[in-house]
Amino acid sequence: MGEILKSLSKTVHISLALSLLLFLGLFFGNDGFDFDLLFWSWLFRYFHVIAGVMWIGLLWYFNFVQIPNMGKIPDEQKPAIGKVIAPAALFWFRWAAFATILTGLIVAYLNGYIHQALALGIGSGGGKNTAIGIGMWLGLIMAFNVWFVIWPNQKRALGIVEADPELKAKSAKTAMLFSRTNTLLSLPMLLSMVAAQNLY
Repeated sequence: MGEILKSLSKTVHISLALSLLLFLGLFFGNDGFDFDLLFWSWLFRYFHVIAGVMWIGLLWYFNFVQIPNMGKIPDEQKPAIGKVIAPAALFWFRWAAFATILTGLIVAYLNGYIHQALALGIGSGGGKNTAIGIGMWLGLIMAFNVWFVIWPNQKRALGIVEADPELKAKSAKTAMLFSRTNTLLSLPMLLSMVAAQNLY
């Protein structure tokens, strides 16, 4: 077991294998189920949750761990964060945001509420459509911030693209403020999503 856990790749592959075995157990233990719209909706919701956990988990890592502790790190050690850890985290962060939005839109489409939700339930009785719509719009705003504000500014701040020291500092501040904005929006977004699933 120790050898498996030393390798992230092996750990993830075993996790996928266990998930597949669990799925097969649920499938055959319940006399199977149809591979219909309900199944595809479930599957993409599962992918949506996985991507969302990665995205919001990394958002909170940046805001609860990395940013508050950067000032405590000696200057000679900061390049390890800026050159290695932050770029790797930002890779998973932005693609998890993309996957969360894509899978969420697919779930909304498969379940027939994409238009009503994006219209915030106006003209369709509100309630669940309003709640999920608020969550979807907050998620879309957050993903826009990731791809079109945070990432371009982080590339300059981390030296991935050339920028003079003044622009680097300004870019770092902008990236931090928009990352903090996404943190501010994260709890209302999650509340809306969970409310839509459980209160209506």
